[in-house]
Amino acid sequence: MSAAAAGIWIRVRCAAPMSVGRILAGIASACRRGYPPGGETITHVDTIPASSSTIVYDGAVEPSDLDGWERELSGVVARLDPLFYRRESKRHAEQYLRGLLSPLARKNGWTITEYVGEPEPKRLQRLLNLSPWEADALLEVNRKYAMDHLADPAGILVADPTGFAKKGTKSVGVQRQYSGTLGRTDNCQIATFLAYVTPRRDRVLIDCRLYLPEKSWIDHPERCAEAGVPSEVTFKTRPQQVRDMIENARAVGVPFAWFTADEEFGQNPGLCTYLEDERLPYVMGIPKNTRFHDITGATQVIENQAERLPPNAWQRRACGIGSKGHRIYDWTLIASAEPDLQFLIRRRLTDGELAFYRCYNPRHVGFGELVQVAGARWPIEECFGASKNETGLDNYQVRTWNAWHRHTAFSMLAHTFLAVIAQGARKSDPTTPEADRAGQPESHTETPSPDPAHDRRNPQAAAPGPT
Repeated sequence: MSAAAAGIWIRVRCAAPMSVGRILAGIASACRRGYPPGGETITHVDTIPASSSTIVYDGAVEPSDLDGWERELSGVVARLDPLFYRRESKRHAEQYLRGLLSPLARKNGWTITEYVGEPEPKRLQRLLNLSPWEADALLEVNRKYAMDHLADPAGILVADPTGFAKKGTKSVGVQRQYSGTLGRTDNCQIATFLAYVTPRRDRVLIDCRLYLPEKSWIDHPERCAEAGVPSEVTFKTRPQQVRDMIENARAVGVPFAWFTADEEFGQNPGLCTYLEDERLPYVMGIPKNTRFHDITGATQVIENQAERLPPNAWQRRACGIGSKGHRIYDWTLIASAEPDLQFLIRRRLTDGELAFYRCYNPRHVGFGELVQVAGARWPIEECFGASKNETGLDNYQVRTWNAWHRHTAFSMLAHTFLAVIAQGARKSDPTTPEADRAGQPESHTETPSPDPAHDRRNPQAAAPGPT
């Protein structure tokens, strides 16, 4: 770090790409240690990757910003107080949360203990494993905090599973199973998450369920007991877990207009029936061999319909913004025998690869809104990436049911804090383009990268799943 004539220029050298959250966490850590001297203004932040230099912020970070972030974090910590009976537990909870927000490369009980200055990890391990408090209450704190800042009647609920590679057989829920996150069958845990995405593309994780395989776990009560699984826990498929999370979100008043998910959920008849019975609009991926009734009542295969469409049936539209610009595809919409049910087809520009969506559209909104909802599925992947890279979602070293849910809830809360800070910075920054503030694409376009959400699907998951 070097001083500049008009203030302080901070240069961050990165061996790999870093997120703004991690960069700002490092700046905050440096400032708490007394840098810059004399309270000068930080006028530039510069990251240097392997081959180039990119300006991230220019004149954007000042001591007052750090004070505001600290006040916001102190407010989050205050929300935790009712969860704990003992003063020591409250202090350890704050330490754990701050550790997850730290610039540590790995965030587990040992590294966080050293970071917060505790002599040994037993206290933080006790917080996760033994202290008398409920992870569900922490999830509720996270959801309430997210809604206080991000709630929008046009919000979108997004469901998706993610995998956690593990070794051994003792971690709760672990077995050899396919994980789209890992891209292979491996020894891992899988959890189903529910994200909340706003029209401005603010995104946070608001609920989760650890998937417990039936044959290797639920059918072995002694194994479940050893991992601390409550006796009342029964087997549920991931679509059933998603239904539970949607019901929970509705019960506590989370405002949303749409639900979206990939084809694991779109091909599940039980989940589709529930959403349609409750008149909850959705756009969900489906396999190419999905059958439906066209407007004449004839049975059709969705992939065959795509082949019969004339060139002018397709419209080129952006469905969101990815790492390489706007994600642009050709789209078309097909009606069915049911007035509220439509089918959306997406065609990739580079190679013509197709993806298919089932759309329950009881309000009969326009084609453009359906495309935007289909594109809203990608932000949950960004939530996973940010939570794993920045707030230690997959860094845990715990095995039991309670400890896993407690660590995960802490990580989700830390991620929500970063999302709230980012939203505040975007609102207050006059240089932010209006299109970025509103979450809408600008008039220019860029060639998108292939959609990883489509590429990561389990190639074996073509048959309809269980209800």
